[in-house]
Amino acid sequence: MKSEHIKQILKRYFDGESSLHEERELRKYFMSEAVDDELLPFRDLFSGLEELKPAGNNNMEDTLMDFIMESELEEKNKYRRLWQTVTGIAAALLITLLVFNYTNDRSSWKDTYSDPEQAYTEASKTLHYMAGKYKKGIAHLQAVQKLDKAVQPMNKGIEAINKGFVELEEVKQINTAP
Repeated sequence: MKSEHIKQILKRYFDGESSLHEERELRKYFMSEAVDDELLPFRDLFSGLEELKPAGNNNMEDTLMDFIMESELEEKNKYRRLWQTVTGIAAALLITLLVFNYTNDRSSWKDTYSDPEQAYTEASKTLHYMAGKYKKGIAHLQAVQKLDKAVQPMNKGIEAINKGFVELEEVKQINTAP
């Protein structure tokens, strides 16, 4: 009878569903001399786990958490110093450009065209050229529109499935309500 109970606990243990009390019971059972022959292969597993157990009351979780927090703090400080350096350089460049523009003589800028009609004509040509290039570039996207139309029936099916999942969640909430 005892071995059947231990087998049940072992099954829950390997499924990850055992409690701490049951795990202690397993350790105690496999450390004793009264282990069934059928369960002897598990004895080595639990004796090995017992040997790996740290000596004393070292709290591994606290040590690990302290290490993680220190690493995160160092990384944050590293990025903070990098950010301060980059923003300092950007500010220095901005100030330099502002001083340069302030001291630069504004009368040195001249219009390219003296006749407004000629400037308008040249600007229109340039804009028409750019519009042609733009239309040619987006012409390749027609295949994406076809693909979008082809996927629409599947999207409707997915919407129905999602609606079913939402309703299932509502039923679960109703069933778990006190």
